[in-house]
Amino acid sequence: MLKTQLKNSKEYQPGLSIDCVIFGFDDNQLKVLLIKTGYDDSWSLPGGFISIDEDIDTAAVSVLQARTGLMGIFLRQFATFGTVGRNQNHFSSDSLAYFGIPPEEEKWYKSRFVTIGYYALVNFSKAIPRIDNPSETVQWVDHHKVPALILDHRAILDRALETLRTELSLMPVGYNLLPEKFTIPDLQKLYETILGRKLDRRNFLRKITAIGILTKLDEKKSNVAHKAPNLYCFDKNKYEEVLKNGLTQGW
Repeated sequence: MLKTQLKNSKEYQPGLSIDCVIFGFDDNQLKVLLIKTGYDDSWSLPGGFISIDEDIDTAAVSVLQARTGLMGIFLRQFATFGTVGRNQNHFSSDSLAYFGIPPEEEKWYKSRFVTIGYYALVNFSKAIPRIDNPSETVQWVDHHKVPALILDHRAILDRALETLRTELSLMPVGYNLLPEKFTIPDLQKLYETILGRKLDRRNFLRKITAIGILTKLDEKKSNVAHKAPNLYCFDKNKYEEVLKNGLTQGW
């Protein structure tokens, strides 16, 4: 997204950008989508500028779709980042030249930018990382193994994860992170991975069942060594109702 946007500065809102923390869950790992440009080995969060005639939320949805190919998934604005000089020296003359930016445009990109942070929860199996140009690398990374990031992107990622952990007590998660059919242990592992700690099995089952968002299926998980656990799915209508009204319990 960066390369196409950097050629049209007059079409974008000065001093304002978006950065998205896109979470996925696979193999009992919480993953985050990262980008590396062809200019150097630096990694970053997906993001971009905001068109003058575009709503901010719409711009965030566009970033999400451009990088995953998905629409209609959970996306939440969580914080704004605007420390003085946060992007100072980020766009060097050499880097702008690499992206084809003429010298008369440099001042626009070297000015101070405030960025709005969004986090998204996506189905890992359905989200296909997409590049914006052939020199880019876009890939999922275990959130415990995130490399050094540009600017304040590490702080943005940490705040997103902190927000997600806090909001587990206010809303359900899992609909966009788990497969359509899953077991209670699968769901518990997701919560434990996000929270970074173990949960009591019986208490978790009691609390998650009391929310009323699960439907027990007449199926069991196949290809397991021991007693096959039951499969469940989310009741989408009840799930969305709880999202709207919120929860009053903690984990």
